[in-house]
Amino acid sequence: MLLLGIDIGTSSIKVSVVDSDTQHAIASAQYPDQENPIISLQPGWAEQSPEMWWLQVQQAIQICNRSGNYDPKDITAIGIAYQMHGLVLVDKNQQVLRDSIIWCDSRSVEIGNQAFAAIGEKRCLSHLLNSPGNFTAAKLGWVKKNEPDVYDLVDKVLLPGDFIAMRLTGHVTTSAAALSEGIFYDFMDQKISKDIISYFDFDPWFFPLIKPVFSNHGELLPEVAKHLGLKKGIPVAYKAGDQPNNALSLNVLNPGEVAATAGTSGVIYAVSDKLSYDPQSRVNTFAHVNYATNMQRLGVLLCINGTGRLYSWAKTLFGSNNTYPQLNEKAAQAPAGSYGLRILPFGNGVERMLNNKPIGAHTLNLDFNLHGKEHILRAVHEGIACSFRYGLDIMRENGIGPSVIRAGRANLFLSDLFTEIFVNATGIPVELYKNDGSAGAALGAGIGAKIFASPKEAFSKMEKLKVVEPSGNRFEPIYQDWKRLLVDKMGSS
Repeated sequence: MLLLGIDIGTSSIKVSVVDSDTQHAIASAQYPDQENPIISLQPGWAEQSPEMWWLQVQQAIQICNRSGNYDPKDITAIGIAYQMHGLVLVDKNQQVLRDSIIWCDSRSVEIGNQAFAAIGEKRCLSHLLNSPGNFTAAKLGWVKKNEPDVYDLVDKVLLPGDFIAMRLTGHVTTSAAALSEGIFYDFMDQKISKDIISYFDFDPWFFPLIKPVFSNHGELLPEVAKHLGLKKGIPVAYKAGDQPNNALSLNVLNPGEVAATAGTSGVIYAVSDKLSYDPQSRVNTFAHVNYATNMQRLGVLLCINGTGRLYSWAKTLFGSNNTYPQLNEKAAQAPAGSYGLRILPFGNGVERMLNNKPIGAHTLNLDFNLHGKEHILRAVHEGIACSFRYGLDIMRENGIGPSVIRAGRANLFLSDLFTEIFVNATGIPVELYKNDGSAGAALGAGIGAKIFASPKEAFSKMEKLKVVEPSGNRFEPIYQDWKRLLVDKMGSS
């Protein structure tokens, strides 16, 4: 049987068709070729068009279909992974009311802080496991306050994956995992948070029917099926945020297991069975894909907004005619530490692990007579790796101390140089797997459609490519110098 997986990224849409027998993709497509823009109408704002995502999803599916590697009518289920925390608002006719306020938008920080104080820090942390911060609930609060004409037309509040599933099926659903990532879910009461609803005075009917992550979220509309060359009535059987989905695709489902990714943003994601929280909400706890009321499975997430986004920015400025592998080769020509050049990669919205302080990105100790392109590119790698280490130390404060991290051989982990710097900065070995978010979403659909009896069966043929071990603690002085500069900037912001 064939399974279709869709990954709604910030930069592009990725689609894979997976053979359930081999658990391997037989066709994949990414659309568009160039990275999607982020609309920033004011400093700290970040938006994208949901209808752009939908058009690109269709394009990517049709590109896959034209590969000739399969009969599109043999696809039996669809899974969706998506960029987390985005706010999509639709009216009663399922029409989009405004561009989506996406994950790296910072405009609602103060609104979230006010909710945190009013509801009570202790109650928020014990029930929501997080501060409302600048998550989806606070973004909806911003729309209510600043765009009342839009807010008055709202029929349903969706996350990006909910929106694409709605376009495919005409139905709207959500899950405990999705509600928790928006800070709408009360883990103690195991339902939509009455505190959030009451404080913001949200209409409880804004929220769709709650279903398990692995379940039927609607069936493909006949007109959509015809347009895409697919069979009508096949189910969307899985929906999850990109980081829980990445963890699923690495078979990270049980307490103590840890996944990492370094795409547009950088993430370390650890599974726990405890309703724990960071007192400062610098790392965040959400329901994992296999969360159930009788089996607590939580994902503790460290997110760094500006990882791959920083490297993309550097590529545009210093090597737009070069490929990323060529830039990696250039960076490898510089010595460790880049002769003191340090980069703080925090220029893509406020960072939760920095208590939502808008410190921006910084290039420090730049010497015009000493530093060239190779030193800047290596300092980019090192700055990103140091930010991972800084966040990992916060996770260690919260009782999470991984002995190994699983990552897909993708994005920054395609770079041997970055992977080497990462393991030496963190002191933790990395297992690299053949892994892809859209393929993981496809296998998730296989679980939801009961083609696989369990997640373990769905990922029984995972391929470990290699293990990268730390080589001593030579990187520690570089990290400590980087950390000192970060603390200085945080103190002056």
